[in-house]
Amino acid sequence: MPETSAASGSGAKRQAAEGSSGTPRQPGASPEGDAPPTAATATAATGPSGTTGPPEATGATIRLEGLTKRYAGSPAAAVDDVSLEIKAGETVVLVGPSGCGKSTLLKMVNRLIEPTSGRIRIDDEDVTGIDAVKLRRKIGYAIQSSGLFPHMTVAQNIAQVPKMLGWPKPKIKARVEEMLDLVGLDPAEFRGRYPRRLSGGQQQRVGVARALAADPPVLLMDEPFGAVDPITRDHLQDELIRLQHELRKTIVFVTHDFDEAIKLGDRIAVLREQSHIAQFDTPEAILTNPADDFVSGFVGAGAALKRLNLTRVRDVEIVGVPTATVDEPLETISEMLGTGTTNEVLLLDPKQRPYKWLRRGDLTHAKGSLARAGTLVHDTVTRDATLRDALEAVLTDSGGRVAVTGRRGEYIGVVDLETLMNCVHELLDADRLEAIEHRHSLGESQARRTYAAQEGLTS
Repeated sequence: MPETSAASGSGAKRQAAEGSSGTPRQPGASPEGDAPPTAATATAATGPSGTTGPPEATGATIRLEGLTKRYAGSPAAAVDDVSLEIKAGETVVLVGPSGCGKSTLLKMVNRLIEPTSGRIRIDDEDVTGIDAVKLRRKIGYAIQSSGLFPHMTVAQNIAQVPKMLGWPKPKIKARVEEMLDLVGLDPAEFRGRYPRRLSGGQQQRVGVARALAADPPVLLMDEPFGAVDPITRDHLQDELIRLQHELRKTIVFVTHDFDEAIKLGDRIAVLREQSHIAQFDTPEAILTNPADDFVSGFVGAGAALKRLNLTRVRDVEIVGVPTATVDEPLETISEMLGTGTTNEVLLLDPKQRPYKWLRRGDLTHAKGSLARAGTLVHDTVTRDATLRDALEAVLTDSGGRVAVTGRRGEYIGVVDLETLMNCVHELLDADRLEAIEHRHSLGESQARRTYAAQEGLTS
């Protein structure tokens, strides 16, 4: 089983520029809450000095220089002469067809697979010549099946690398508590469980917590969400975005799903066979200007709608709706619905999580108990969810809105269909304008070439 690892630092993603709910948390600090968004927190983070701006990136720069892997008996290299630079605090996603060498390329970074030739530099240190085991303890690693040790509790799994590094027991215990809280799992409830008593999504959260436990500057992720159901996968992606927004690690993420790449990546490396780079650019640039037909095949149809994956719920207006808790008297809720100012009330459970939507007509079925009334809330989104996630949730609900929740599922507000459709129209208008400008630019270039040919200026 691959060794999970970690060390020191933090890294970043596009959402750091989009906004933060406060100062970036330092190791050992208590986790900050998911407060309701404001005009300030929706667009910026507050730095340690009180200045406004994205959290400081403390991940490590990664440089791959002519990296090659050849296997004995194979006529062609699995990875051929790849050179790539990943900035500190950046999330780079490697995407490509099966067999293109993307996982091999990833595993060479922490030398689970030794390169045949080439160099790997992390913060200008050539790591191809140092002890591989020590290197892996400085690099977080998360895989598809979570890789948890089944005979160890959740706490023991998370503590594995800090223990190897010789951390004192009180520090390890505090770090385990912190990491469980960071990935949205109650330490009191989960620290003593064994992996078999966790859902797939919970196992992946613990796997990420273990990879981050020793605070590594680099986190490698090899299709970590590929084995869970689509809904859980969306939530895990949102969780990674939130973590990256807070921790600012350097993340290298492998996937075959281009939509996932768009959602998570600051930049995307689209790989051909042998990991040759077809295009290495931002999601926006790849969606609007794919380098060739191969890249266009990954983008697929509906590029404008795919761009909804580039915008977060935190970037649009989140509004409030009337709420009540399950322990409030039925008469109080009837009075709220009877005032004529609202058609529905969102019922919250004892932990302030969305539970049911109640409309005026539902109360006739209550018969003295709210258990018989209303419509259960089946889907919610977080502020780090994409607008595409939110739109899908809204379209599957006849109410035309979706509840927005915090890191522990607590209610924050709602996003409605009108807000989302306005954003879709803005994206489509922007695409049309860009297409017009592109055609105009091509026309001007053609005119210049025609003029030069007529005047005999061409060589």
